[in-house]
Amino acid sequence: MTNVRRVLVHADRKALAGSVAARFITKVVDLLDQQPRVNIALTGGTVGSAVLEAINESPARDSIDWSRVILWWSDERWLPRGDAERNDTQARLALLNHVALRAENIHWCAASDAGISLDEAAASYAAELADAADEGRDTPRFDILFLGVGPDGHVASLFPDAPGIRATEGSVIAVRNSPKPPPERLSLTLPVINSADRIWLALAGLDKASALGLALAGASTWEVPAAGVEGRLRTVFFVDREAAAKVPEDLIAAEY
Repeated sequence: MTNVRRVLVHADRKALAGSVAARFITKVVDLLDQQPRVNIALTGGTVGSAVLEAINESPARDSIDWSRVILWWSDERWLPRGDAERNDTQARLALLNHVALRAENIHWCAASDAGISLDEAAASYAAELADAADEGRDTPRFDILFLGVGPDGHVASLFPDAPGIRATEGSVIAVRNSPKPPPERLSLTLPVINSADRIWLALAGLDKASALGLALAGASTWEVPAAGVEGRLRTVFFVDREAAAKVPEDLIAAEY
């Protein structure tokens, strides 16, 4: 596991989204030259959706063999299917409806109108992850896992000083009493997030600067969950200039 995190600074949110999109397309094409499929975990939020929109708008979009891309979500909001605030709804509109993904390769989290409880939904998603895992693992090997970072430093639906960020057992947790609406959610646990080969965190705006600075300065994971994120091969923060306001200069990379 790498002990070095890199921060790539972009002029603004649009440049950030375009850069991540270009790197994503290049990396997925490279990976598919080496392996039969890739597992990608998506996230929600404004920047996450902007990245997916930029992938869709890229002239290189269809250089990816989308039939070999398998999609998961790092977290999901416990809302009815099709609700505009669900991460998967935003992803469908931004990208998924526009590329040749196989329906069986998109692993949706259950919705609140599915006729099951939140705990049952967490167990169901955990079982789906386990079914797709190699022998001896509880989840598939995520080639790229996307995350956003909240102003409070939360990632996925793991919030500061909440039970979820301390969860070490199991792959999926039911989140209740979220400080950010909606109050109920599903989320991968931090150990599962950190089992990803590459974690790409994308964040923009001055309101993220404090959380990012604390995360990179070694703050407690329980107080700033982003501080505890570390991919197996690489951890990269893609940020705009405003979000980078409090990042130590020695962590800012000139290139990926």
